[in-house]
Amino acid sequence: MSIGRVLAVVLIAVAFVAGLQFGKKAGGSAPVITTAGSGAAYGGSTAGGASDADVAAAKEFMVQGSSKFVAGPPMSDVVVTVEDGESIQEAVKAAEPGTTIHVMPGTYSETVYIDKDGIRLIGIVEGSQRATLHGEGTLNDAILFSGNNIVVEGFLITKYKGNAIMSQAGNNFEIRDNIIVDTGVYGIFPQLGTNGVVEHNVVSGIEDAAIYVGMSDNIHVAYNEVFDSVAGIEIENSRHAIVESNFVYNNTGGVLAFITPGLPIKTTYDVIIRNNWISDNNTPNFGAPGSTVGGIPAGTGIMIMAADDVVIEGNIITNNKTVGIMTVDHNTAAELTNVTVDPEADPNSDRLMILNNTMHNNGYETIPEIRGLMLADLKTGNPDIFAIGPSNESCIINRHRYVHSGIDDYAECAFTNTTTIGNYLMPPVEPRVIEPGERGKIAYLGICAGCHTYEGRMIGPPVKIIQALYMENPHGLAEYIAAPVKKREDYPEMPKQDYLDEETRLAVAEYMLSVSR
Repeated sequence: MSIGRVLAVVLIAVAFVAGLQFGKKAGGSAPVITTAGSGAAYGGSTAGGASDADVAAAKEFMVQGSSKFVAGPPMSDVVVTVEDGESIQEAVKAAEPGTTIHVMPGTYSETVYIDKDGIRLIGIVEGSQRATLHGEGTLNDAILFSGNNIVVEGFLITKYKGNAIMSQAGNNFEIRDNIIVDTGVYGIFPQLGTNGVVEHNVVSGIEDAAIYVGMSDNIHVAYNEVFDSVAGIEIENSRHAIVESNFVYNNTGGVLAFITPGLPIKTTYDVIIRNNWISDNNTPNFGAPGSTVGGIPAGTGIMIMAADDVVIEGNIITNNKTVGIMTVDHNTAAELTNVTVDPEADPNSDRLMILNNTMHNNGYETIPEIRGLMLADLKTGNPDIFAIGPSNESCIINRHRYVHSGIDDYAECAFTNTTTIGNYLMPPVEPRVIEPGERGKIAYLGICAGCHTYEGRMIGPPVKIIQALYMENPHGLAEYIAAPVKKREDYPEMPKQDYLDEETRLAVAEYMLSVSR
């Protein structure tokens, strides 16, 4: 609905609103109260059609405790130590697959790229001293890995322009116990991976997402502290993810589950957001102008856009000035923000499930668009929950506890908790093997798709614009990938990808210039 239509509807609605009494009259029947422990447990999503073997393996593997381990045991007994003043990257280059690399406290100004399997990169913590990767405001990325069964643990990372820790198409990864401050676009960024853990990290000062899970499966994001960023935790075009027990505050938006249009993977589903503390996410949006997250209204606790089978349970959601929980479809988002509709992606959020959450003092300074649509829905008050757009088979319990708009047609959920689902992690899955003919595609999906969708704007220009600039010139694009220069003021500077070998850079250039939607 456009803003003009909203205002037109509001003018009509105001006459009715003036004479309405909202809520129950004194002496009316009391609402039905459903406690979390009194009903059935959620049985899990069937959206992805997981095989019986996968379900059985996940149940057998169910990882308990506050730390989760999916990378498997060390592949060898070899341990290498890097001392202050030495190079971490040189140690990685010399290491055989399966090597554990201990990095002693000190300051290391470099980019570390891991393209081998089984590397365990461990920053040694001694008292208050950590191994510190310092980008000095000039380096683009701190730690990048395309290997499988990788562990990155114990580092302090600061002052990079691109990413702190990025997984590029690797499976079975563990990223834990890192402190990340002011690293540009993304803090922790697993992309195109299966079976990953992101836990016990502290991330702040990120201009896109502090923790951004992109196009990945079977992911567990838990016990992290994320603050002072545009997006706190974002699950994007990913499936089978649990976001739980995180401390999410002072961001523009707290926890997001999205389908970003224009990416090759078109779905986000089977996401559980539970037991998080999501408060005071009122930081003015400082994302890149025109980017997807650049359109998030400051003061958003949880935002769901076009994602399916999302359970929101047991969270404390307080003091978010725009709204506690917001769900929106692609078509509405395209009118209100920077989203471009993708005709190949389902634009609506279906089977949303809102269980018991503690919500207080949300929506006290909401945006005019939400206030107007609430009036059109004959609702007043400060919104805890706001939904716009079609949503099939969605449900809620104890709706009387919240100020809400757009969910009157949500059914009562047939379950009250998710206690039977500890996590979606698997025993170590098969390492990703990249066939020669797939090199360009996997490099695009694992690296480039984090900033470039096919048609809409994300961080960098769309692939269609790149095709227009470099059509029939893959070598020119490959050279630009290795040593980019800023060409347009309306886009941020592109990080150079010179750690990729020449053959891979040419393969990804050829793929990007040939791909269609």
